[in-house]
Amino acid sequence: MWRGGFFGRFPVLGIRDFRLLLADRLIAPASAGFSIVGVSFAVLKATNSPADLSYVLAAQIAPSLVFALVGGVAADRFPPQRVIVVANLLMAIGEGTFGLLALTGKPPLWAMIALEGITGTGVAIFYPASQALLPRLVPRDLLQEASAISRLVMNVGQMAGAAVAGLLVAAAGAGWALVLCGIGMLGTIPLLLAIRGSQPVTGNEARPAAGTDGADGKAPARSMLTELREGWSEFRSHTWLWVIVAQFGVVLMAWYGAFSVLGPVVAREHLGGPAAWGAITAADAFGLIAGGLAALRFTPRRPLLFVVLTGGAIAISPLSLAMVLPLPAICLASFGLGVFVEMMMVQWTVTMARSIPSDKLARVSSYDVLGSVMAMPAGALIAGPLGAAIGVSSAQYAAAAVIVVASALALIPREIRTFRHEDAPAPPVPEDTAAVLEADPRLVAGPAPR
Repeated sequence: MWRGGFFGRFPVLGIRDFRLLLADRLIAPASAGFSIVGVSFAVLKATNSPADLSYVLAAQIAPSLVFALVGGVAADRFPPQRVIVVANLLMAIGEGTFGLLALTGKPPLWAMIALEGITGTGVAIFYPASQALLPRLVPRDLLQEASAISRLVMNVGQMAGAAVAGLLVAAAGAGWALVLCGIGMLGTIPLLLAIRGSQPVTGNEARPAAGTDGADGKAPARSMLTELREGWSEFRSHTWLWVIVAQFGVVLMAWYGAFSVLGPVVAREHLGGPAAWGAITAADAFGLIAGGLAALRFTPRRPLLFVVLTGGAIAISPLSLAMVLPLPAICLASFGLGVFVEMMMVQWTVTMARSIPSDKLARVSSYDVLGSVMAMPAGALIAGPLGAAIGVSSAQYAAAAVIVVASALALIPREIRTFRHEDAPAPPVPEDTAAVLEADPRLVAGPAPR
């Protein structure tokens, strides 16, 4: 009776594949929480240099400049859960090996950079596959509920991982946190392999090519470049999409340098070290959890306006550190920002899926992630030397100003200020998936995650 009542309240939980996905999205983010704390303090212990931390974190982001696009094409060609398996294996190898080196001595800078490059490659191919997977597992009318619950579970995992990692790093060292990250990533693989889902609609299988005689019903293989061009054409046809991606490219560049690179430096020098940084990260994740709960019911009338304004609010993050507020105040700021960021991400997820054809969603998402993170390595590389030259607080104030200006410019297009979900036409369903959808309505692809 409880089972029926609970599934009646949240019917998406009755879908087996979605429950398997939730298990993965609990374990993997918890493992990533260990990485968030472990990497920064492993580098600072080995080199005592914020500039070296800049190089290592830049190496983690740089692979997205190449492999996000590869991951987008792969997730449109193959079952996305298999692509995520590869991504998680790469992250397990990168962080697990880094942890073993940290436990056995001081790893050299080149090794830390190379291993974070492997981890970053996994992160890069994960994102577009993750975006493409959820709409293949749940019906269109349950996608906002599924996205909110999925992200809620992810944030619970990250909060728990970051909180435990902060204590573990303070007590036993960063190496153990990184080894546990690798083990956790390996533990997700059986769950992902058990997901059945729907078969992807690819250029090779979905459409007969012009000029074929149709005798065997097969189209000739299409090149990756052709598929990337299709994705780019769809991406640039939506002004709201590329403007907001450009905004977040600048916002995340400034935030990453000021928060992820210089934040651990502030924590070590003024707030109490890794335990304090774990508390700040956990507070952010706890805010994401609260935002996920709110997102189950909250729908802004103008979702794109909400996305842009939330992007501007990210300036709170470096500001709270620049002012060296007391730790509880910084945690409170991180919590509040997390609430709004999570609600924003759910709205972005729904807007993308309602506006982008399902057979192009992974490729368009790869351009989304590429544009959003392409300047983050520059932010990481600039932050350490800039903080040394003008002071950590001054660098963080400058980053906050950049975030506010970029977000104000993104409000210029009228479409962003006036767009409503009902204005978005339903993306066309490819003809050759019609039989599959008729046979199993659960596989209808609807609004998808960012």
